[in-house]
Amino acid sequence: MTAPHLDPTRKIDFVFLLEARDSNPNGDPDAGGMPRTDPVSGQGLITDVALKRKIRNTVSLLNEEDKKSGYDIYVEAGIALNAQHERAYAADALGGEASQLDAQQWMCRTFFDVRMFGAVMTTGKKDRQAGRVRGPLQLTFSRSIDPITPLEYGITRVTPTKQEDINAGKVTEMGSKHIVPYGLYRGEGHFSAPLGARTGVTSDDLTMFWRAFTLMFDHDRAAARGELNLRGLYVFTHDDPYGKAPARQLLDRITVKGPGDATARTFHDYHVAVDETELPQGVTLTTLIG
Repeated sequence: MTAPHLDPTRKIDFVFLLEARDSNPNGDPDAGGMPRTDPVSGQGLITDVALKRKIRNTVSLLNEEDKKSGYDIYVEAGIALNAQHERAYAADALGGEASQLDAQQWMCRTFFDVRMFGAVMTTGKKDRQAGRVRGPLQLTFSRSIDPITPLEYGITRVTPTKQEDINAGKVTEMGSKHIVPYGLYRGEGHFSAPLGARTGVTSDDLTMFWRAFTLMFDHDRAAARGELNLRGLYVFTHDDPYGKAPARQLLDRITVKGPGDATARTFHDYHVAVDETELPQGVTLTTLIG
């Protein structure tokens, strides 16, 4: 029997908790790479795009050995999007006379992220486009429970970049590193079964998504992201494709209480409460992490 959260015929809503410890969870290029913040509340932010990038990278990594068809990645570093569209019209795919609708369906079958997240594929040559796909799975921005304290530290390197600087007697080069001492972020996600049916999402796709989601930080370590961790993942599954209760009523059952300021330095400074009592009929709560 398929586990509820792996059934693509059911509506799914979920809450996740991410922690950043002495790391930069999502740098803002408009602020010199500083961690993103809400300027009014001081809370930290992580964009949905940043998390989808990690999911895409992890799916690609997980499929390196299996080479299962249907798990290519559309938004891939170093590959032009127009080149991805043209793959659908190649001789070994649909051929040059294929319709845009056929190309769209081919893109959904071939690319995991098109099938799950959707895509706007209306660029490139007019006869080599693939239309728009509404993705059934969407993530929100993640927002820290309490205000964060973005910090910038100066660092030095023992060698300059240019040989002429060494010749001139320069022995070190300065740089900087941005971190959040500690932040616990809450985000939410939603899966629409009717939209999933349109793009062809399967139980295997959801299995891959949850596996990639739980492992994405373990394969995204970097000098500025040494301690990003998934601390909670709570999945509400409806026994109906359209849902048995409003998502907000369910997601509000996961509450997180912190110190209320930027003094927290560990996950244990927070209290996570999960209200499982009297769930609406037809709704199941699965705790994957927590």
